[in-house]
Parts: sequence; structure tokens; C-alpha cells
Amino acid sequence: MKTLSKENAEQVARHLAMAARLIDEDPALAHEHALAASRRAGRIAIVRESLAITAYSIGDFALALRELRTYRRISGKDDQIALMVDSERGIGRADRALETGRAVDRSKLATPVRVALAIAMSGARLDQGELELALGELQIPELDPDRAFEFSPALFSAHAAVLEDLGRDDEAAFWAERAEVASDALGLSGDDEEEIIIEDGLIEEEDGPTEEGAS
Repeated sequence: MKTLSKENAEQVARHLAMAARLIDEDPALAHEHALAASRRAGRIAIVRESLAITAYSIGDFALALRELRTYRRISGKDDQIALMVDSERGIGRADRALETGRAVDRSKLATPVRVALAIAMSGARLDQGELELALGELQIPELDPDRAFEFSPALFSAHAAVLEDLGRDDEAAFWAERAEVASDALGLSGDDEEEIIIEDGLIEEEDGPTEEGAS
């Protein structure tokens, strides 16, 4: 926000901080703060990103998608691609959601973003009633039951849910249990990026986490 005056930058920063603080407990008020920030600094990428996220949180998927596109254009980043896919789903365009997800080079995405995209793409497949393809979207290297990262509980849970829809109850129960174990293990750690090794219900912390360890 270096392009803003000091006073304006401080006001925008306060609104963004409040939006982040309130997003879970009061999404509507968080959105009001994001809107206030956007009126003061509409050309700043993080402001448009915040507005998109709060719009998504209150179910205004059309606004979320518009703001995400603007954020992407300003920043040149694809780090909110999963939210773009989900926003397309939210306005009932599963086909466009899949097109949006397929248009990015996944090899260039950070691991958490790539995982979030896989989950969103799986959801779009479910919207179209394509259960086997929905499962296939989740068959990524990060689907490792013996390792847990910050993204693992959501990935394991999504996998379990699709397996349950397919009637593969034993497998669904296994992955649901893995999701709980991973969540509990990560809850014991203060480092969101720390890798946890899960073997036979025992949790062992590993030093020096790397992205390669998640692949």
C-alpha cells in the first residue's frame, strides 16, 4: 500500500485487520470492513482479495468472482484459483468451474493451493453427478494417509465424502479416521507447515518440512 498516503494506508490497514478478525464470527460485518477498504484503495490487490473472500463468506458468489478476477489481474497470481472455482459453482456454473480450474498450470501452484484446487474441482464434478471423476480429482500425490500437512484434513475428508457417495463405506471410514488423526496431530503443533508422520495411530514430528515431502 505504498502508493497510498500514510493516513489512508492506516485506515485501509485497520479495515483489513478487522475483516480478517471478524470473517469467522461475523462475516457480514467483515464484508462491510472490506467494502470500506475497497472504497479507499480499490487498486490494491490485497484489498480486492479481502473483498472477494468476505463476499464469498456471505454467499455473494457473483461479487466474489468479480473481485477474484480483479485481484488476479492486478496481482498476476493464481493463489485464489480454488475460490474462483468454488465461486463459479456457487452461481450454478459447474462447467465453467471446471474450465477455470483446467486453465491453470497446476505444476506452478504452491502445494496448498494445488490441493485446494483439487478439492474444488472434485466438488464441481459432484455438482454434475460425476462421482468417479470427482474421486479422480482427489487422487493426487498429497493424498497420503501416513503424512499430514495443514491441507491434509480437508483433503482426507473430501476423499472420504466421495467414497461414501460411491457406497464404498469401509474406505470412507478409513479416510474419515485419517482426517481426524491428522487434524488432532496438527492441532498439537504451532507450525501450520510442519509435517507430521502418521503410522499406526502414533504421531511423530519430522524436522525440516519441505514441499517435496508433501508431494
